[in-house]
Amino acid sequence: MQKYTATTGSIQVMVVPEYQPEQSTPDRGQHVWAYHVEICNHGQADIKLQARYWRIIDAQGRIQEVHGSGVVGEHPRIVAGNCFKYSSGCPLDSDSGFMSGHYEMETEDGSTFEVIIPTFSLDIPDTTKTIN
Repeated sequence: MQKYTATTGSIQVMVVPEYQPEQSTPDRGQHVWAYHVEICNHGQADIKLQARYWRIIDAQGRIQEVHGSGVVGEHPRIVAGNCFKYSSGCPLDSDSGFMSGHYEMETEDGSTFEVIIPTFSLDIPDTTKTIN
């Protein structure tokens, strides 16, 4: 599985997408991917994940934007020197796409900053890829 990584300051985000054939119905053009995220705080201060933003582009160029509070129902506090892991999913009405975005983090003094989520590809394993 392909790993995608981005670092913003002292925060590293790694994403591993995984096609979910058992949840997909290719004959209807519907495909589902899980994505596994690890956020590591290599800084000296604790942070709290307050919000997320996703930009999802499918193979037809359709764009979906998702804004939300926290991740998977949580607002995790990531202690300095530690990591937080979670998994979620993305359905598409096409057989491939891309996701990118950012997290809004809050420091202990209440200030906020954005952490980049690396752009990652949603591909069905073992398929021939063409670049247009």
